[in-house]
Amino acid sequence: MTDIVQRGLYFEEFEVGARYLHRPGRTATEADNVLFTTLTMNTQALHLDAAFADAQQPFGQRLMNSMWTLSTMVGASVAQLTQGTLVAQLGLGDISFPHPLFHGDTLYTESVIVDKRLSASRPGQGICTIEHTGRNQDGVVVATATRTALMLCLPEGER
Repeated sequence: MTDIVQRGLYFEEFEVGARYLHRPGRTATEADNVLFTTLTMNTQALHLDAAFADAQQPFGQRLMNSMWTLSTMVGASVAQLTQGTLVAQLGLGDISFPHPLFHGDTLYTESVIVDKRLSASRPGQGICTIEHTGRNQDGVVVATATRTALMLCLPEGER
């Protein structure tokens, strides 16, 4: 019997232009929002105070914490892209939240590989740039981010 271990991609397996659709999606709940918001000490009333958000704010309801959206969007990519092959996350940039995510919405994530290069200072490792896009169940973009990741190259015997 062969053992198969789920893992992400090694540097050589990343293909510039490839798009990954990460499934299943993740339905955002009120509990997710309250727990994440309080764990991160974010007391923003837009996330915690229904009376305030429902009556006094333009969207008429509480918004999911945007950092929950970002974290969940990046997290959705781990099993397919970086599980066990990531050395370090080097940075996140170009982060935007063009439309709010609400309790009950489902977040679907896709990732596009936009660049890759071998590391000049770390033999056996390479740098990949990944654009993540999060959409709600209606296909509306709710978040985008560009992630730079330091990845392992294939082990010596597998190159």
